[in-house]
Amino acid sequence: MCGIVAYIGKKEAYPILIKGLQRLEYRGYDSAGVALLSNGELNLYKKQGKVANLVDFASDKNTTGQIGIAHTRWATHGEPNDKNAHPHSSSNGNLAIIHNGIIENYDVLKEELISRGYVFKSDTDTEVLVHLIDDIQKKEGVWFGEALRIALLSVTGAYAIVVISKDKPDTIVAARKSSPLVIGIGKENDFYLASDATPIVEYTDQVVYMNDEEIAVIDLKDGMKLWNIQDEEKTPYVQHLELQLEALEKGGYEHFMLKEIHEQPRSINDCFRGRLNATEGWVELGGIKDYEQQLINANRVVMVACGTSWHACLVGEYLFEDLARINVEVEYASEFRYRNPIINEGDIVIAVSQSGETADTMAALELAKSKGAIILGICNVVGSSISRITHAGSYTHAGPEIGVASTKAFTAQVTVLTLMALSIAHKKGTMNETKFRTMLAELELIPDKVKKVLENNAHIERIAAEYKDATNALYLGRGSSFPVALEGALKLKEISYIHAEGYPAAEMKHGPIALIDEAMPVFVVATKGTSYEKVVSNIQEVKARKGKIIAIVTEGDEQVKLMADHIIEIPDTDEHLVPLLATVPFQLLSYHMAVMRGCNVDQPRNLAKSVTVE
Repeated sequence: MCGIVAYIGKKEAYPILIKGLQRLEYRGYDSAGVALLSNGELNLYKKQGKVANLVDFASDKNTTGQIGIAHTRWATHGEPNDKNAHPHSSSNGNLAIIHNGIIENYDVLKEELISRGYVFKSDTDTEVLVHLIDDIQKKEGVWFGEALRIALLSVTGAYAIVVISKDKPDTIVAARKSSPLVIGIGKENDFYLASDATPIVEYTDQVVYMNDEEIAVIDLKDGMKLWNIQDEEKTPYVQHLELQLEALEKGGYEHFMLKEIHEQPRSINDCFRGRLNATEGWVELGGIKDYEQQLINANRVVMVACGTSWHACLVGEYLFEDLARINVEVEYASEFRYRNPIINEGDIVIAVSQSGETADTMAALELAKSKGAIILGICNVVGSSISRITHAGSYTHAGPEIGVASTKAFTAQVTVLTLMALSIAHKKGTMNETKFRTMLAELELIPDKVKKVLENNAHIERIAAEYKDATNALYLGRGSSFPVALEGALKLKEISYIHAEGYPAAEMKHGPIALIDEAMPVFVVATKGTSYEKVVSNIQEVKARKGKIIAIVTEGDEQVKLMADHIIEIPDTDEHLVPLLATVPFQLLSYHMAVMRGCNVDQPRNLAKSVTVE
């Protein structure tokens, strides 16, 4: 949440900052702003709304300068408007700050600063920081970087901060705790700072991922130095950035979301490249190899996640329990640490997160780690916080996901969880060799089968046109297709703003059936499998109430075809792998309905891609 970008070097900063904001806008788009140092002056421009509004506003302003900071906001404290937009400046106009995170004790600090005569122009917690730094400078007679370090000793909460000052126009200072911040090292003695690597990849492939409670001082003469909040110097760990610029472009698609839906054959294949060989009959996840025996011997696995990743965990629960016979509990990370969970030493906790920065999931991991659990991670972003605090884990290799509503990340997470379940089941002996090899062969075919599902796009678009004006929708599934129903409902809510609920099909009779009438679309996963006949009965119950049935069925199904108003066929596959196929039509339905309703598909209202605050 919130996107930070900054530059210091020999180039003009403004074009770099604006391009960076545009790449980071998926992290928040309530307001945007820049601050530039030029000839001893600090020029600050900010505007409510998207980055385009800022560009228009600054078009006739002085945007020169070779050092600057910029921010795109997802509002936490204070409504989205011009005054609450970042950057924020000190009273004397010497300092400017941008911030991602939440300062939990801002109100106490604010009261103290008000008592000292400081006047606040915004409702944000961030403005407290810039005044606090200014106050310490005046009292202690220190430069602004040291004042920032001292200020942070009084701060409770999460932050990624970048500060510049007129007093030192050749220096940027940054700090991080629980919110991501990466530094790119340019080839011309220049530096790029950002919330993630997307604004940096165009300029360099050498990066430093800041750790918690680290402070970076970047000076045009002396380069970069790292310190911790206790004033101890640290050695920067420079990593090679593996991210391609073309992955951040739309590639001819109207929206990033549509592009990412169509990338799923490749992203799923990338998930198991080098990890799966059906011909030779093996699965290996190198990232968790050192903890494989603990997984095999585990009596209990706890999976923690939020949103779409939580739905992927629910699929994982079915796979682990059915194939590997391991008891799995799936927890909302946001609730996990607030109910005093029972975690024993040696328990295995698996965190799943697209960004690897989800604040609630990280907090859940820290709690589990403190109780002696083995913590593993599944995430998409190399160098992310979760990948660094876990004992081990696996990357999904889905590539950058810019659309706020997650699509390819979900199928990638399910793919990795499937590989884990198969590997454990085979080595544990809960799956015989014939079944194991059959499953591997089926999994290898999934990318081609997803391509076949995507060929139904025009048919799915016609169905979407019929239901785009619905006010409510119900999604039903059984077994591992129940999480698919939850995910389908979430997608519709996120980008079309249509109220939707996902339910286990049998639970419909325990309440939701009261809502069904001739105007209610009911989306059902009715593929061949152990629950097929039961789902058919549920469809008949809906039809008896005149509900509209849109069914996802196995190719060639004739029984459901006679009952449903619309069917969407998917290729036949093992029922454990159905989520990887059945999810795709729901993604396309939500996408087309949103476009037809005039919604902003890539940047739905009130949402942000990476939820880095609680």
